Parts: sequence; C-alpha cells; structure tokens
Amino acid sequence: MSEAGHDPTTTGGSTRRFHRPAALFTEPAAPPREDEPFFSLETVTDPAELLGRATELAEAFRGAADRATEFQALAAAQLADPRRFDRLSAADIAGRTGWTEEYAERMVQFGRELENRPVEE
Repeated sequence: MSEAGHDPTTTGGSTRRFHRPAALFTEPAAPPREDEPFFSLETVTDPAELLGRATELAEAFRGAADRATEFQALAAAQLADPRRFDRLSAADIAGRTGWTEEYAERMVQFGRELENRPVEE
C-alpha cells in the first residue's frame, strides 16, 4: 500500500484511489502514566537512537491503526448490507462504535469500496 489511507489500483486504464474517511470527532488522549514504561524508550539516553526508535514505533502504530480502520469499514459495510435480513442502519452502527451517524455512513461507503477493490497478488 502506498501513502497511508491511499491504495491506488488500476481499473480500465485509469488510476482509482480509495480514500479513508476523515474522522469527524476527536477525543483528547489520556495522559500517559508516569510509572508505566513505554517500550523502554525512557531508558534510551542517545537522542539519535531515541528519535529512530520512537519514529519506528509511531510508523508501526500508524500502520496498525490504518489496518484496524479498514477492518472497521469492512465490518460496517457487511453489517449495513441490504441483502442481510438483520442489516443495521448507519445510526445503529454509530451507536455501537461511538461514531456520528455521518461518519458511520462514510465508513460503510469506504468498506464497500474496499470490498470491491481488485485482489492484489
């Protein structure tokens, strides 16, 4: 996958990009506990090494968050599938996830785009 949130694929001679929906809400992160080690970064004394290790961790977490978001979108699209007898509305999905209804609709659409993308080999 190229840039985070973009998966260019070629269809019919044109490039199509899948775009992850932008978050419509934010919550402040909980402050880290002072007594809890964080991947032993607090023990690194060399600033260059600390920067390198912290950057690697940030990129790994970003990648994991992107993948988790894609799985959320796939699940939302499957739950909202009109062919399901027990399909959920965007409001129901929003209620289960803590999203806004608008964001749930966008995630359902993103999930449908992901479902329809060509399989990479």
